[in-house]
Parts: sequence; structure tokens; C-alpha cells
Amino acid sequence: MGALARALLLPLLAQWLLRAAPELAPAPFTLPLRVAAATNRVVAPTPGPGTPAERRADGLALALEPALESAAGAANFLAMVDNLQGDSGRGYYLEMLIGTPPQKLQILVDTGSSNFAVAGAPHSYIDTYFDTERSSTYRSKGFDVTVKYTQGSWTGFVGEDLVTIPKGFNSSFLVNIATIFESENFFLPGIKWNGILGLAYATLAKPSSSLETFFDSLVTQANIPNVFSMQMCGAGLPVAGSGTNGGSLVLGGIEPSLYKGDIWYTPIKEEWYYQIEILKLEIGGQSLNLDCREYNADKAIVDSGTTLLRLPQKVFDAVVEAVARASLLYIQPMMGAGLNYECYRFGISPSTNALVIGATVMEGFYVIFDRARKRVGFAASPCAEIAGAAVSEISGPFSTEDIASNCVPAQSLSEPILWIVSYALMSVCGAILLVLIVLLLLPFRCQHRPRDPEVVNDESSLVRHRWK
Repeated sequence: MGALARALLLPLLAQWLLRAAPELAPAPFTLPLRVAAATNRVVAPTPGPGTPAERRADGLALALEPALESAAGAANFLAMVDNLQGDSGRGYYLEMLIGTPPQKLQILVDTGSSNFAVAGAPHSYIDTYFDTERSSTYRSKGFDVTVKYTQGSWTGFVGEDLVTIPKGFNSSFLVNIATIFESENFFLPGIKWNGILGLAYATLAKPSSSLETFFDSLVTQANIPNVFSMQMCGAGLPVAGSGTNGGSLVLGGIEPSLYKGDIWYTPIKEEWYYQIEILKLEIGGQSLNLDCREYNADKAIVDSGTTLLRLPQKVFDAVVEAVARASLLYIQPMMGAGLNYECYRFGISPSTNALVIGATVMEGFYVIFDRARKRVGFAASPCAEIAGAAVSEISGPFSTEDIASNCVPAQSLSEPILWIVSYALMSVCGAILLVLIVLLLLPFRCQHRPRDPEVVNDESSLVRHRWK
């Protein structure tokens, strides 16, 4: 690629580095994405009949794209500002009212899964649960579901009930909901939520993609655009502090007061997770010089339910080596480790199956999940500051001459295709079994010699001969 492509810069700065620098130094850690040109708040005029279209370089969309309107039917975006609480270590959660009469629960917001589930029975680590017996509008669907995550799993009964989001909507919506009756390492000590809201695509929904997701139901019933956005205001704060950091989940659009500057978009490569394409990583201004396919092996996703920035093992090893060489750290303050020490931890971890842009990176940005146009947008967040200094920035352009034209490895068969293959194999096996059964039931015809009365040829004959 010989042209300059716009890219997203995700700087990961240590708190001590920010405090020590009088001005924001050049970002030591950059994570460019393949993105479209920035979207201004001002809508560009529509080109006239004789106006040439904006140039497109190497398949990258460089045309100015208008921001989505922040007005959508029953949704009040201003009411959604500051509707989240939490921290990156234990997640950000949203208040919901479920059932009739309404029962108040705190629900974890997770862009890396697709099921909506709440505690349906008491648990030692949560303070309340949804009691289906107390809701006159709850209807069971007659089956249960098991969902497994990178850490933890749960099993619950699937049903449907009315749900209200007090901060944002004046109406209730009928949605599918799983009530958890059994879990392992899902509800953990210190959490302040008792359910999970999966906002990824229906492809990931369990037990199958035919189960309509919460957000799909909301888009249809509330008549809102197929887009939502998140701001998490925990950058530079303890990863497991009071759990009361602010944040906003805007369902149905974009709230201009939650970001500054421009929105930079990158395409969604596949609609299951919010899978994007990473071009390269730089530490201290120096590229890691890895094949860009290493960064996307086997996928690169944006996931609010993951705490850290998770990197494929080979990339992680290269990052650690580069950080040590450059004497730069991406650290987070920790609470409760000791009385006489300020403790920190490295905000990056290795992964066996994906590059995951988790909450510690998302906290630096206002992130837009524009499902209608198959893209994820990033903008600078006003709350991502420490002592008045921004912890993140978006800038460009960056040279992509040394970047492959396609950094996403060939995808393995996705789950729906695997189900189809499984059913096909089961059908073949069933057909073979049916043929065998038919052959066993049909009389076996062949030429028999005259029978010798003294020949013993079955068990009953053996018994009779022994008693003679």
C-alpha cells in the first residue's frame, strides 16, 4: 500500500509518566487500526452533480461521513449519560427493572457475548436475584442454556419478561432472558452486579442464533437506530477500587457531550464479536515489525467484558521485550495490597486465541458500535484524564507502505457452519444405521441342506440333548 492511511492511536501511558511530564509526551504505545477518515461533528454538504467524489485510496474509505443523529423515538440520550457504574477490574453495570412488579438489578455490560441473563437463585457473592415467581409477566420457554466465557460459566432457564431501563427509556420491552440457577466462577467476590447484558451479534447467542438478543429486540420495539456507544470513566483509577466510577451506555445512537474532536471508524470484519483489523503495534515510536496477521490471530475484537488488553502470545512476548528495552510501562494502580506501598500491575496479558481490546483501553475513548454501517468508532473521551492530562489520543496519518493488504487470517468455520456439518454427518450416520436395521429384519434366504436330526444347532437343542 503506497498511500497514507488514517490510523487509530491507542497510547498506553503509566500514571507516573503522566504526572512527571509537564506536557503530554508522544505516545509510547500505538495500536493503529485500518480506519476511515475522521468524522466531524459538522455534516459536510452533499456534492453537487458536477462535484467529484472524495478519493478512495487502496480500498480505504476516505470520504467524510456525517455523525449519527442523537434523537431516536423513545430514547432520551441525555438521560443515558452517567447511567453506568463500575471499574475495569469488575466491569461496568447498568440498572434495570425486570418483571411485573419490577425487580431492580444491576447488569454487567458485555460487548463480547450475546445472551441476556440474570441471577435466578441466591448466591453468596450477590445481594439480590430475579424471582420469576414474583413476576406476573414472566413466561418460560421450556428449555435451558449454558454459556461459557474465557473465565466462568453459567446455566439458566430461558424465558421472556418485560424490562425497563430507567435512565433512557420511558417504556418497557419484552425480551428473552435467562435466569441463572447454576454457575462456576461467574459471580465473584466483590462484584456489584447480578446479571449480564451481552451486546454482540446473534451469531454468538446460545443455544443458537435463533434466540433474539436483547439489543435486537430493543431496536425493533423501541424503533431506535442499530447503534450503541459506550464511555467508561475509570482511566488511571484503581482497577478494583470502590466500583463507583461513572460511565455511559447510549442505546440507539451517539451523545455529542461524551466525546471531543472527531470520531474515527474502522470496519467490522465479521459480525459475531466486534471483530476489527489491527495494522501494527508500536512501542516508543518503534514498530514491533511482526507480520500484521500475528496481531489478528485468530481475531481482534473490542470487548468491554474483558479487563485487560490481551495479546496473542507471540505479540505479547514482543511487547514485553520492547517495553523492557524502552523502559516504558503500562501499569494500573491496585488497591488493598499493603499499607506502605503503592502497588501497580501490568495492564496487558497474553491470550491463546485473540487480540482483545478490553476495558482498560476502552476507558480512554468513547467507543461507537455502529452495527447499521458495520463499523466501530473511537473518539477522545473527556473523562480519560489524570491530573488534567489526557491518557489517550487519536492522531494520524500513519504510513502503511509496509503493511499487508489483508491482515486478517482466513477464518475457520464459524459455529453455524459447524452445526450444519454436524447435522449432515448425523443424517448420513442415521441413513447407514437404518439400512443395517432393515437388512437385519429382512428374512435371510439361502439354500439349506437337508437337516440332520442329530446335529445340534441352537441353545435350546443343547439343553434338550443334555437332559436326554
